[in-house]
Amino acid sequence: MSETRSGGREPADGTTDDRSLRELVSDVSGDLSQLVRLEMELARLELAQEAQKVARGTGLFVGAALLGHLVLILASVTVALGLYALGLAPWLAFLIVTVVYVLLAAGLVLVGQRYFKRLQGMPRTNATMTSSMAVLRRERPAGSAGPAES
Repeated sequence: MSETRSGGREPADGTTDDRSLRELVSDVSGDLSQLVRLEMELARLELAQEAQKVARGTGLFVGAALLGHLVLILASVTVALGLYALGLAPWLAFLIVTVVYVLLAAGLVLVGQRYFKRLQGMPRTNATMTSSMAVLRRERPAGSAGPAES
């Protein structure tokens, strides 16, 4: 048997009469199971990539939360030390330290939001699944160029 351009097998003499329906169904079944395995592998790989992005974004949010908690502790200590060291009013020392840490926490939140906005789901898996389903329904897959119709 020789190979076709699409990778399928055809009889050496060019006729399909030699193959039984059972063989054809078996070939289709094998091809479908391979397609499903490949789709699952693609989905697994894309999920792993997205999970890494989620972990980074979550880490930044955790960092922002820890800094937010430290704001309360450090602001209290700064008020007490600021009264003695700088001679400032307690409210002014409290406000300065609080504003600095609030700005740091806000910066971390903004960077974390950027990571979450980059999440795209599974675009390649969705595209290949849509294309595969169209082929199984004997439709032309979206985005594929076919022969021009007159």
